[in-house]
Amino acid sequence: MKKIILPGCILFLTMAGLAIAQSSGQLPKAVGSEPLLTVAYQQINANFTGEWQQYGQLFTNLQQFLFPRLFLLVITIVPVIFFFHYIAIGPMVFDHSGKQVYCYNLFVRIVHWCAALSFSLLVITGLMIIYASLLGGGAIGIMARTIHLLSAVVFAGFAVFMFLVWIKDMLPALYDLKWMIIMGGYLSKEKKPVPAGKFNAGQKMWFWLATLGGAVMAVTGYFLYSFPANIDTLRLSAVIHNFLGAAMIAMFIIHVYMSMAAIKGALGSMISGYKAEAELKILHSKFKY
Repeated sequence: MKKIILPGCILFLTMAGLAIAQSSGQLPKAVGSEPLLTVAYQQINANFTGEWQQYGQLFTNLQQFLFPRLFLLVITIVPVIFFFHYIAIGPMVFDHSGKQVYCYNLFVRIVHWCAALSFSLLVITGLMIIYASLLGGGAIGIMARTIHLLSAVVFAGFAVFMFLVWIKDMLPALYDLKWMIIMGGYLSKEKKPVPAGKFNAGQKMWFWLATLGGAVMAVTGYFLYSFPANIDTLRLSAVIHNFLGAAMIAMFIIHVYMSMAAIKGALGSMISGYKAEAELKILHSKFKY
């Protein structure tokens, strides 16, 4: 706080002195007949607020108009699309009474659920921060920001383990292109073998977005929380944080839908560690178990 108050007092006294000198006619004109007070203010403004005309107004428009609408679209349009998918195509159903294949050990499941729960809190509190004014602000905003920070620390820690454990299986393969072309078979009611290893192309995209994207979110979030950089860097951090956050929320909703609704019983595999062989033969036909 002292680091802010002291420069602020010096700045105030300097500006006040310049104003008095200017009004009494004791302060000479600058080059181009521009008062030195005006020149001094412009310089201070440039140092403290950056190029407002170039970036500031754009940033304000993004913060006040674009980002709230962007997040609103993500949390409404994406679920609506999946609602119609569920109605038109329906979930994939497999026989879980047959052979079961052990896919996820206990450590992997613990890492997954800790990352999932902390990320869920990040989504909820992040949206609360975006729409804090609609929630009344004040204590609610402060609470959301605090939980958001703590959840980010927890998620960042488990994301490192998640990255190390799954990176080998998450590397792209040629058959991932075919998976994307046919949308993983989710647009058809027929059960045909889909080219995918232990993880399909959609899961791989979510993995890289959650880990590498999460790392970028952590850096930009640190800037926004502690203000260690100049104003233009903070603005850029906010823009990246919001755009990337919207993309991650969209992928999070997709992941939740796929695991809880699109494939019957899929969620159970991350609880017990087992997947039905019937499901693997169709949705993970390239997986060598």
